Amino acid sequence: MKKIYLDNNATTALDPRVIEAMQEVLTPIPFNSSSIHSFGQESKKLLTKSRDTIAHALHVKPQELVFTSGGTEALNLLLRGFPASHIITSNVEHPAVRETLKSLDAKITYLPAGLWGAVQPHQLEEALTPETRLIVLTAANNITGVKTDIAAIAHIAHQRNIPFIVDGVQLLGKETFHIPPGVSAMAFSGHKIHGPTGIGLAFVRSSYKLSPQITGGSQEYGRRAGTENLIGIVGLAKAIELLATELPAATKRMQTLRDKLTEGLMENLGNIVVHGEGPRICNTVHIGFPGIDGETLLLQLDLAGIAASHGSACTSGGLEPSPILLNMQIPASLARTSIRFSLSRMTTEQEIDTAIELITQLVKKQKF
Repeated sequence: MKKIYLDNNATTALDPRVIEAMQEVLTPIPFNSSSIHSFGQESKKLLTKSRDTIAHALHVKPQELVFTSGGTEALNLLLRGFPASHIITSNVEHPAVRETLKSLDAKITYLPAGLWGAVQPHQLEEALTPETRLIVLTAANNITGVKTDIAAIAHIAHQRNIPFIVDGVQLLGKETFHIPPGVSAMAFSGHKIHGPTGIGLAFVRSSYKLSPQITGGSQEYGRRAGTENLIGIVGLAKAIELLATELPAATKRMQTLRDKLTEGLMENLGNIVVHGEGPRICNTVHIGFPGIDGETLLLQLDLAGIAASHGSACTSGGLEPSPILLNMQIPASLARTSIRFSLSRMTTEQEIDTAIELITQLVKKQKF
């Protein structure tokens, strides 16, 4: 049985070209870019080259990039490294943001995303106070795929001279974008873009001083101590470099296939519900199947060879509704029926055709 992977917002398969780039570093030669001997200097060249490659792709300065262990660490570094007394965010942020903010000694304003699925610029303007010192929002929601109007909010932040941190983990690799001047910092992750796990990236504009959260050596311009994960960094650089040739064609292809999946299920099942009224990234659709049990469907899909996700945790044998869906004011009864399907640039039309057929069969069988 050929398996169909539709859980790419969780992680993606390694691009063979990324594997090839990483294999060139996987040698018996010891690499540590902090060492002054020839082995260390060779390592430093690879590190510098990778940093320059990423900086060129993102149109930023090399010294504005900090390599981390992943998106979660990058967000922790940014949120803890920008001290603020009043922070504005949304009620649909990723746990890496949500849980970190809870631990900070700051007043947090959570703006409601509603059925739209993202905070809108007018909401931010209305929530700003003279005490506001930081804005934190996701560029694209990991559950629904709904995008935030980052350019408009960055303009507001720039005008008010308020630092603006963006969770860009789900945006990178889905479409071409430029970091607006009003964005102070941004977080990314390697394994969401067909790169390796265990490597992430924080962009911090050079006009801001960032307090390090891991201390020790002077690596990463003194902002993140510890020997760099050179193999992961090389893989990340290659994955980002490939986007220049893959996008925007891959964006159009993923959106076409995502829409085909959605429209096929609507035609076959009729009363499905797509969560998130706002514009979405090209690869994501979160669908409610009224009248069925989401956990049962998820398990049946897995047995049928389709990997998907409900975007929430199973506890005590029961499906817990996603906090993000509940915060969007989606009824818990509908949230429990909901499944997230997320594609990648490696997803094929044949896989989508098969997925439509199998999902339709399983939902109809469970309903009737």
